[in-house]
Amino acid sequence: MPEMKHKLEEKEKCQIEGCKNTAERSVSAAKLSKVYSKMGERKGSVRICREHYRKFKKETKEERELERLGW
Repeated sequence: MPEMKHKLEEKEKCQIEGCKNTAERSVSAAKLSKVYSKMGERKGSVRICREHYRKFKKETKEERELERLGW
C-alpha cells in the first residue's frame, strides 16, 4: 500500500489575540491590520476564525468594491 504523502490535517487556532476558535480562513496580514489594529506588523498571511473573517469582510466591503472597479 502506498504511503500517504500529505500531512494529516491539524486544526489550527485563530491567530487573533484572545480567540480560541478554529481557524477557517487565511487573510493577508497587511489587510487584516487595517481592521484589527492590535495585530502589529506581521508579514504574510494570518489564519482567522469564521467570526473574525465576517467582521473583516464587513469592515473592508467598500474598499474591496473600489479595488474591483479599478479606482
